Amino acid sequence: MTDHIRWGILGASGFARKITGPALNEARRSRLAAVATRDPARAAPFAEIAPGLTVHDSYEALLADPGIDAVYIPLPNALHVEWSIRAAEAGKAVLCEKPIALHAAEFDQLIAAREATGQLIAEAWMPAHHPQWTMARDLVAAGALGRLRSVTGHFCYGLHDPANIRLSADLAGGALRDVGVYPIGGFRFATGLEPRVVWADAIRENGVDTSAWVQAQAGEVRFAFHVSMRTQRRQEMVFEGDAGTLTLTAPFNPGQYAEARLILSRDSGPTETHAFPEPRQYALQAEAVAAHLLDGAAFPYPLEAARGTQVVLDAAFELLGSE
Repeated sequence: MTDHIRWGILGASGFARKITGPALNEARRSRLAAVATRDPARAAPFAEIAPGLTVHDSYEALLADPGIDAVYIPLPNALHVEWSIRAAEAGKAVLCEKPIALHAAEFDQLIAAREATGQLIAEAWMPAHHPQWTMARDLVAAGALGRLRSVTGHFCYGLHDPANIRLSADLAGGALRDVGVYPIGGFRFATGLEPRVVWADAIRENGVDTSAWVQAQAGEVRFAFHVSMRTQRRQEMVFEGDAGTLTLTAPFNPGQYAEARLILSRDSGPTETHAFPEPRQYALQAEAVAAHLLDGAAFPYPLEAARGTQVVLDAAFELLGSE
């Protein structure tokens, strides 16, 4: 391995082209070096941001490339486990889009593959790398809200393309799998608590949940969230205690959605607002991979953390009576 991480991307998805590909190249000690796609035209935008890019015509060819240290996997959800394991077995570190698995038991397969290969396998849950979430966790832990009572979350957007893979039951689409990981993960990351699902409801279209509402509890703390692919854009996380309220105005896609702001309001003093104008969470995520591979630093969001979120999703699907 060189003094930087040479990244390859399996597939040429729009999200990889617009967001993660440029971030991999922007991140310190990282460089986008290859993409795998059978369509050269789909590789062209990647070559524009990464001169000298190698284009492979198959995923297998990219995994066999000795010039690649790590792979980013933005494939449809149903393919994540298979290609994460195949990449690790090929000697590559793996950063896979969420949800990296569809059931908690599949996380056990991934953890076993990580241990057997010695390779990093991680879910690309980027909020774990954003400073607004580190601050939120520190404030909750320090008692800035007093006794935590309630947490609510929203992640909604409008999806209008009927051919989008997020609307495919065969490819494990749906709002809960696409964006439910964010409010659940945010609750767990900031509080250190494990919520137990007590109620869930959803609207389905062609076997896919396009909107879902979930209620859970962790001891005396109540947690509720709403996710949807059929409403106006909305993102928010609110933590309420008996001495203060903490609001994250753009908790999941700062920059794309709005500027990240963390607002702490308390009866005992003035409202505090902390702004995070630089939306570098995707680059910070890649830098965390580089720090792990080059320096031996612990990765901030290991598979075990992501597995806990999947346990909550599994419970919601069980109540909904669907997979």
